Order: sequence, then structure tokens, then C-alpha cells
Amino acid sequence: MSENVINIIYISIEGNTRSFVTGMQDYAKTQHAADESNPLITLKEISEQTDFAIETKPYFAFVPTYLDGGNGIDTGVKELLTNVLGEYLNYDLNPSLCLGVVGSGNRNFNEQYCLTARRYAEQLDTDLIGDYELRGTSVDTERIYNVMKERLHALGD
Repeated sequence: MSENVINIIYISIEGNTRSFVTGMQDYAKTQHAADESNPLITLKEISEQTDFAIETKPYFAFVPTYLDGGNGIDTGVKELLTNVLGEYLNYDLNPSLCLGVVGSGNRNFNEQYCLTARRYAEQLDTDLIGDYELRGTSVDTERIYNVMKERLHALGD
């Protein structure tokens, strides 16, 4: 059986993703306190200062969407700000350990909503397992935690 911990690797530009994953980490602590079979969450934030490392444990990637140019559909995409996360996740054997990608964004961007996360999931040959808008809600936290928990348990079976 695999270790009962959900590992999250993320990047946070304006603090929204950090706020969401730290809230999810707190939620996991309450779930674990109620039932120890519920996994805790570890967080790893990637920034321009992060040294690349080879991950040794399965993880989930949390990716906000920031685009600068192009509509993401027929006029291309120019990624903005999250490139260092993409490079980190694609480093060495790291893609093989990604259990899924969770995206965030602003629904006002229509087709571009969570576009970066969809692109990362494709590059990493994994699934987009969830999404939330801006800082997310408690409903988003519970929903995404449960999806990650199910994926982690399926891995250990």
C-alpha cells in the first residue's frame, strides 16, 4: 500500500492557488483527525528560485491559468508566469509520477478557463481531475480532496 499522503506541487502568482491548497491542507487535517484513513496533504510551491529536483513520490499538480496573447484556440497560446512550473513538472522522471492536474482560473475567460492546466495534463500524459475558480470554495475543496483521495487509494490497491 502506498503512503497515505497527498503530495501537491503548485505555483501561485497572486496568492489564489496558495490560499486554496493551504485551505485544502487544513481540511485534510480535520478529515484525518476524524478518520486516520483520510490522507494528509504536503505542499511544495515552485517559483523561479526553486532548484529542479527529481520527485520520488506521486503528486498532483495545481496550475493557475495566466495567458498573454492568443485566445488559446485558433490564435495560439502564450503562457505567462507558470512556465517554471511546467519545466519543473517535465524535468527528468517527474511526469511519470503526476497523478492528475487541477486547474484554476476565471470563468469570464470562457474557453481559456483552466487552459494552462488542460495543456499541462496533456503534456504530462495525465488527466485534468478538477478545477475551481479564483480562490475556490469549501465545496471545491471537499470535491477535489475526494477525487485526489480516490486516485491515491486506487494507486495503492
